[in-house]
Amino acid sequence: MSTNRKEDEVRWLTAEEEHAWRAFRRMVIAVQTRTVRDLAAHGLSEPDYEVLSTLSERPDATSTLHEQAAKMGWSRSRLSRHATRMEARDLIRRAPDPADGRGCLLVLTEAGRDRLREAAPTHLDSVRRHFVDRLEPEELATLGRIAEKIADEQ
Repeated sequence: MSTNRKEDEVRWLTAEEEHAWRAFRRMVIAVQTRTVRDLAAHGLSEPDYEVLSTLSERPDATSTLHEQAAKMGWSRSRLSRHATRMEARDLIRRAPDPADGRGCLLVLTEAGRDRLREAAPTHLDSVRRHFVDRLEPEELATLGRIAEKIADEQ
């Protein structure tokens, strides 16, 4: 397929579609900006929290770098660089992956677990204030269905 589409072949957004798209983008940015600001009070970034919370949900507090990168929509190299910074702060440690000689495991440290325990109430309050409590229960249910539909596209 050619990337040089003729002007009349472009499926322009209708005014209603463009309004919905822009409102969605503003919503995502607003919620993300506010929750990130609240996490920063605990010295954590959004990706830090994502890694720590994912590891804490696992029985052995361990995930492969590959699995975590896929969950976050990041490349392995990007997550590896981020993991290096988290490791320097003793939030996680790396271990060899016995199933993949080239891979590694990310392991939640006790310091990482403590930091997550401290930050979780703030983060949950932030999610409630900036997202959940601003919607009616039926709106929240509808948004959940919409999000799943879009996320499951591929």
